[in-house]
Amino acid sequence: MYAVIETGGKQYKVQEGDVLRVELLGAEAGDTHTVDKVLMLNTGSDFKVGSPYVEGAKVTLKVEEHGKDKKIIVYKYKAKKNYRKKQGHRQPFTKVTVEKIEA
Repeated sequence: MYAVIETGGKQYKVQEGDVLRVELLGAEAGDTHTVDKVLMLNTGSDFKVGSPYVEGAKVTLKVEEHGKDKKIIVYKYKAKKNYRKKQGHRQPFTKVTVEKIEA
């Protein structure tokens, strides 16, 4: 059984027990978060595709921890204009475990 969900503007294919790093969620570590934006659901015998979402389907996620990704460097440069700008960015994320997929 697997599902395709949408969270944080991105789509993820998930199964029960999967560990994901998604965009930052507004839940504390140890809490559960329910995603009802299920785009597709495959139960093995049944296959449902939503338009845009599958009615009544939801996925329960357990929030493990919050963190920040590795730093990336954003460097802007204009030739012959003496313009240089160096900036770093660390994207926040939430590590979650898929607990339950409900049809």
